[in-house]
Amino acid sequence: MGEATQRYAVVTGANKGIGLEIVRQLASEGIKVVLTARNEERGLQALETLKASALSHLLFFHQLDVAHPASVAAFAHFIKSKFGKLDILVNNAGINGVVIEDRDLITTVIVNRGVVPDEEGTKAVTQTYESAEECLQINYYGAKITIESLMPLLQLSDSPRIVNVSSTLGQLESFPKESWARGVFSDVDNLTEEKMDEIVKKFLSDFKEGRLESKGWPKHLGAYIVSKAAMNGYTRILAKKHPSFCINSVCPGYVKTDITSNTGFLTVEEGAASPVKLALLPNGSPSGLFYFRTDVAFF
Repeated sequence: MGEATQRYAVVTGANKGIGLEIVRQLASEGIKVVLTARNEERGLQALETLKASALSHLLFFHQLDVAHPASVAAFAHFIKSKFGKLDILVNNAGINGVVIEDRDLITTVIVNRGVVPDEEGTKAVTQTYESAEECLQINYYGAKITIESLMPLLQLSDSPRIVNVSSTLGQLESFPKESWARGVFSDVDNLTEEKMDEIVKKFLSDFKEGRLESKGWPKHLGAYIVSKAAMNGYTRILAKKHPSFCINSVCPGYVKTDITSNTGFLTVEEGAASPVKLALLPNGSPSGLFYFRTDVAFF
């Protein structure tokens, strides 16, 4: 493969779970991949585990904390000086925004989109204001800052791909029918970044004031649901704004990883397969869609 056709990819939050497996699968397609992690030591250890698989000439590590703009800026500078462009960005970094208290109950809570009797919900997970704020900072704002910082490099690619790893929990049916946020998300033609930001801020202020239920927000996994719904909305906005790009969001399925406390039905290999497939779509493929694994799904 000549230098001219060499493709470069970045995967955020890639020191374990689906992220690490996405790195492996992309590298096995001959793509040069930068594995990123918040924690340098863990990131380098993760890289070592892949080096054994004869892919080492395709793998790089760089520390990246998507919640910190300075870290993202330094990272963008590294990609620019190292490769001069970027072809694929997989926004995988994410946290669940809760402390899982009961592994047996968490599956019930996830499968029912957090709509469970209060005693089950509070027994399964604890969500504090701080954990909710951190969840939105990483899952939504972190992805957004990363995209904005790497956009100039993606624009130099002849096949730019952005894959936002999302969740079916971010679908609109996770919100009560009459809720304000659901109304805003549903008005597709008028979605803007400002409206996404407004939803996130409103969720946090209602959380702070103990008004999640009265204001029609999802409750037990609220921050995670809002972060992924905002990510899905942002995906549509970006796709409209950059018609030459292929930008989609995807739920990898319910995968056995740390974020689900190792509950779930799919292996990491199965989970990573769909983001990888979207990263490798041919030019002219559909953009601005939400996939459940490999199928187009409803927002």
